[in-house]
Amino acid sequence: MVTYMGIKERRTKILLALFLLSNVDFAEVSLDENVQQMFDFTLNQKTKATLTSLVKAAEINKGSAKDESPSYTLTIKGFHSLSLEFPSFRFLKETWDKKLRIISYEIPEAKRELRDRLRREMQGWGLGPWHRSFWLTPHPVMDALHGLVDGKTEAQYCQAFEADHVFGDKATLIEKVWGKSSLDKKYRELFKKWHSILSGDGEKTIKFANVLKEYISLLREDPGLPKELIGEGWIGFEAMNIFKEIQGILLS
Repeated sequence: MVTYMGIKERRTKILLALFLLSNVDFAEVSLDENVQQMFDFTLNQKTKATLTSLVKAAEINKGSAKDESPSYTLTIKGFHSLSLEFPSFRFLKETWDKKLRIISYEIPEAKRELRDRLRREMQGWGLGPWHRSFWLTPHPVMDALHGLVDGKTEAQYCQAFEADHVFGDKATLIEKVWGKSSLDKKYRELFKKWHSILSGDGEKTIKFANVLKEYISLLREDPGLPKELIGEGWIGFEAMNIFKEIQGILLS
């Protein structure tokens, strides 16, 4: 039985499929029936309209496949868009510029709706709480912040900075802000779930869909810290390698 990944937006499902089923060089992916099943969408009129919109926005390119299943490739613009929802992807392809971004916003309780909306929009930016109303991220999100608040009521409550880390223990900072040990534990639990799925009965595509669902759930929580902060041996990097191995076994 397939357990769906908990993502409603067709756009996100398509971008995820194109990234996770290819590689950091954005190989061409055929959106055949198996892919549709695994990523929980069908090629109905709404999905075709979403694909057309993504092509027009230069977030994907139409592939060269001539069969009934259309193929597409992710673009760097689409990758950046996806990385604002799943920040753990960004530094698999790109190099960290060694800058930390600090975002501060204090929106009064009387405007709680604005505050909650801002938090929802920023939840995929790899932000971690440093101090009250101060959030930290290594991701280049300033353009996204401008696009989110410029000309809106929220702008008057926001301040943002870019800085270098010049003093203090980075390990202490990472644990305080992003909860590295807690995330490590969740990845270890993920590996146990994957083992349970793989050792059970069922079709390969259904097994992969269930592996994917569990992975996506945790990727939502991973702030996507670069190796310079979290270390070369970070379990999140291992998880991606294992996922690729599972993909090779189940989808070959």
